[in-house]
Amino acid sequence: MKSKNKSQNKKRGDFFHIFIIGQRLPPLNARSKIRAMKSNLTTLCYLEREEKWLMLHRDAKKNDINEGKWIGVGGHFEKEESPDECLLREVKEETGYTLNSFTFRGIVTFVSDNTQTEYMHIFTSNDFSGNEIRCTEGTLQWIEKDKIESLNVWEGDRIFLEMLKKNEPFFSLKLVYKNGFLSEKFLNGKAI
Repeated sequence: MKSKNKSQNKKRGDFFHIFIIGQRLPPLNARSKIRAMKSNLTTLCYLEREEKWLMLHRDAKKNDINEGKWIGVGGHFEKEESPDECLLREVKEETGYTLNSFTFRGIVTFVSDNTQTEYMHIFTSNDFSGNEIRCTEGTLQWIEKDKIESLNVWEGDRIFLEMLKKNEPFFSLKLVYKNGFLSEKFLNGKAI
């Protein structure tokens, strides 16, 4: 009788899987591999002061997908973090600043043939306190908004940076990269 129950339990374990947003999770032994992967959920924040944004020149890490690019500050969600919690932690870690308030501006879906799809939550803030620290991921620099276009930024970033400059309402932007080049772009579900 015991062996029959074990056999039934094994079959049940193989048959019943946890479903999240319509997707079946892999069996427990495969989930440990997933935990080791970085989350594909990220935040990116542009701190604003005197018509300037605080930009991060990614010049400190080797084998960095953003090497040589200028980006905002942010990073990957940690286990059980909300977008707000990730944002506050990443800004503090990378800049030394504490955000007193911030605005959730949009979501950017990055699709690439080189990496997993990334869902980036875009924020801005002009209300922060503290002292700027040296960032281990690159060089922080306050750049005039009108001079951002002359920097080495991702082609798709230019689209949402212009939207942020114009203070456009919340947006959903999908950017598709092939071989490192922007091949398709969609704003609020429509090709642009």
